[in-house]
Amino acid sequence: MFNSLSDRLSATFKNLRGKGRLSEADVDGTVREIRRALLDADVAVPVARDFAATVKERALGAEVSEALNPAQQVVKIVNEELVSILGGETRRLQFAKVGPTVIMLAGLQGAGKTTLAGKLAKWLASEGHTPLLVAADLQRPNAVTQLKVVGERAGVPVYAPHPGVQTDFEEVTGNPVVVARNGVSEARQKQHDVVIVDTAGRLGVDEALMQQARDIRDAIRPQEILFVIDAMIGQDAVNTANAFNAGVDFTGVVLSKLDGDARGGAALSVASVTGKPIMFASTGENVNDFEVFHPDRMAGRILDMGDVLTLIEQAEKTWDKAEAERMAKKFADQEDFTLEDFLAQMQQIKKMGSLKKMLTMMPGANISKQQLEQFDDKQADRIEAIVRSMTPHERVAPKIINGSRRARIARGSGVSVSEVNQLLERFTEAQKMMKKLAAGGGIPGIPGGGARGKKNARGGGNNKKKQKFGNPAKAAQAALEADQKSKAAAGAAFGAAKNADLKPEDLNLPKGFEKFLR
Repeated sequence: MFNSLSDRLSATFKNLRGKGRLSEADVDGTVREIRRALLDADVAVPVARDFAATVKERALGAEVSEALNPAQQVVKIVNEELVSILGGETRRLQFAKVGPTVIMLAGLQGAGKTTLAGKLAKWLASEGHTPLLVAADLQRPNAVTQLKVVGERAGVPVYAPHPGVQTDFEEVTGNPVVVARNGVSEARQKQHDVVIVDTAGRLGVDEALMQQARDIRDAIRPQEILFVIDAMIGQDAVNTANAFNAGVDFTGVVLSKLDGDARGGAALSVASVTGKPIMFASTGENVNDFEVFHPDRMAGRILDMGDVLTLIEQAEKTWDKAEAERMAKKFADQEDFTLEDFLAQMQQIKKMGSLKKMLTMMPGANISKQQLEQFDDKQADRIEAIVRSMTPHERVAPKIINGSRRARIARGSGVSVSEVNQLLERFTEAQKMMKKLAAGGGIPGIPGGGARGKKNARGGGNNKKKQKFGNPAKAAQAALEADQKSKAAAGAAFGAAKNADLKPEDLNLPKGFEKFLR
């Protein structure tokens, strides 16, 4: 989503590197480029103007002029201001003291409310809650059916007493206010601690539908009213958000379709203009592609600083601890890394989600928009198909894979023989590297990690060969002389003057220094 903005900001900051002092012209040029980058990203004009003015004021102040690295200080200022306009701090859901907690979803038609209802329910279930989905959107064709499907995928029950309209030609017969009220009562009876009410999509200027949303709000008295907005909506996001804020007074914002290729200005505008925090973000089509919105982490992604914390959290949720322990033991025992192990590790990584998304979270990855677009997530599927086309014996002993076997594997996985050859070559190199790491030899090409570092580690840095003697008496005499030499060397470094037969006047010391040698 923010690749274009990230590229523009990275190029702007690159021009500041190496400058020991920033002139007013440098600051003006940088701020001008930042403002252009924000406007190109569809950030609202007032937000971009205020952001640029604040950055310029701070950049011309003492905190940059007195900094050891002015360029890094400017990046720090931009990062802090991005965090500020994104909401400042992470906002958590407010749960009712006496259940159930009621969450109402509102937003434009097509913003993704129904899908997001299932994602939110799935996330709440993973946090130990027992949510119930309520189908109060009786206006959009098949909205109730869609919520049932999404609820089934999320493993969450759905309260849907009315089927809603099925085609564009039917008239709305049900009462969404009654459905929402009865849904809360149903949750209370069946001891669900969270209720998520999916309402009909509406236009901000449609007063009749906005009044319906207010009636639902007054009937169920929700603890949270979440405004779902399409992150690809662009400059109109501010007008839409203001209309819904005035209409239903929402408590938080949820960004949907954050995995799209739009410029992402809505995320940088809504929180700043409405004063309401962004609480969640939908990052894909899968029911698990949902995360808590952290302003500081999102600012880090925009400035190409990565988001390691989110990456770690995803790994902790999806990684199989037993598999990780098995691989750690195998690594410690210096056992061969096989294609079976490779396949198991690939499946673990795939559980974490899109590889594209993970690449954007890696700090210092410095991946441009063009490079990210060229990256194909399906390549991992092709590699998995190649490995699965091998026999169990071939996965454990890939050296036996000859020409005829490679042709068979290529036919079975639907790829060319050259792709099979490339995979086996890369795996062989990876296998060698794993062996070297397990043996403590380090990675070739990295300082201190090659064969020289290993040799020095064993020999203590002294590569001289010891002289061998066939006569035991000579060997004992040589050992005694070596011991005396080492003691003499130690004495020379740590107080030879005190133990040696030397007079203080022979040492040419300053006057009065002799008393310290007694």
